[in-house]
Amino acid sequence: MDLFEQVSGDIKKAMLAKDKVRLEALRGIKKEFIEAKTVKGGDGELSEDVAIKILQKMVKQRKDSADIFSKQDRPELAAKELEEVACIEIYLPAQMTAEELDAKIKSIITEVGAEGPKDMGKVMGAASKALAGKAEGRAISETVKRLLA
Repeated sequence: MDLFEQVSGDIKKAMLAKDKVRLEALRGIKKEFIEAKTVKGGDGELSEDVAIKILQKMVKQRKDSADIFSKQDRPELAAKELEEVACIEIYLPAQMTAEELDAKIKSIITEVGAEGPKDMGKVMGAASKALAGKAEGRAISETVKRLLA
C-alpha cells in the first residue's frame, strides 16, 4: 500500500474516532499529495521519494510555526502544531541516529575523496541524495561541516 492510500484509509479511521487534530493533519497531507499528483506537466503519479519530501516539508513548517507561537506566548497554538507534527511523522521513515549519520557521512567523504572544507559542496551533494528521508538537511550539513573541519 502506498502512502496516499494509507493516508486515505487513516482519514476514515480518524473520522470514526472523532480525532480532530489527526483528521486535520491527515487532510493536509492528502491535499499536498493530490496537488503533487496533479501538478502541470506531471504524470499523475506520486513517487515514494516525492511523498517523503512533502511530509518532511510539512513537518518542518509545523515545527517552525510551533516555535513562532511559543515565542509569541501562544502555547495552545504551539501544542496543536506539535500534535500535527506527531501525526505526520508516523508516515516518515525512521531517522538516523547521530552515530549512524557520522558513520555514513565518513564513508561518503571517503568515496568522493574530500580533503577539507573546500570540498563541502561535493560531500553535501552526495550525502543529500544518499540520506534523503533518513536525516534532516540541517543535521547532515552540521555533520559534514564538523567532519571536514
